[in-house]
Amino acid sequence: MSRFIIRYILFLVAGVMLPIAVSAQKDVRKNIRKGNKEYRQEKFSDAVKFYENAVEENAASKEANFNLGNALYRQKEWDQAIEKYNHYTSLEQEKPEEASAAWHNIGNAMLQKKELQGSMEAYKMALRLNPQDDEARYNLAVVQKMIRDEEEQGGGEQDQQEDQQEQQQEQQQQEQQPQQNDQNQEKRAEQPDQPEQMSRDNARQLLQAIEQDERETQEKVQQIKAKEREEQAENNRRNNKNW
Repeated sequence: MSRFIIRYILFLVAGVMLPIAVSAQKDVRKNIRKGNKEYRQEKFSDAVKFYENAVEENAASKEANFNLGNALYRQKEWDQAIEKYNHYTSLEQEKPEEASAAWHNIGNAMLQKKELQGSMEAYKMALRLNPQDDEARYNLAVVQKMIRDEEEQGGGEQDQQEDQQEQQQEQQQQEQQPQQNDQNQEKRAEQPDQPEQMSRDNARQLLQAIEQDERETQEKVQQIKAKEREEQAENNRRNNKNW
């Protein structure tokens, strides 16, 4: 008799909880749809609010977390966007291509933060999960080129900075201080701001520079090999004459 009562009570509890779970899931879908509508209208701040509501209702919602990351990215909240994308990758274990898209976006966000090494690793992860992602492969090549350029320029930057400091000190000795301050302000005003986002044209130029370097390197190698073959042929002719 007691077992029957316990089972009956459990059945009643399950019957009460099921409508609650269904209602919560409907709220999640409702907030996601509202967020998508605001996102399409480029009202990213409002979209963030709806996606956050969906995540509060269901922290394991893949769609809510991914879309929230996108909305935060569009607001230039790079760190928060990366956090949501990382959470999404921990949830998405069944579809490698979907997880690859999140890693691709992580690479983009890190590139915006000028974290080139982290961006490079994120693009590599995206390609491991989806080798067909040509956009990630393209961006990876661009970032690798930027890293090489920084490494090559790193040795001469310190000397250049020291020379600039010496020149500034000489100018300060020759000119009056108020006038020099005005000139410094003009110089700062003339310096262009860094672009907020690397354009596709700039990325294409960087990739073309990589390809050009590779072609020039191959041409030099071929020239060296051709010269070596000519020298070897000349040596053979001389040896034959000696015989």
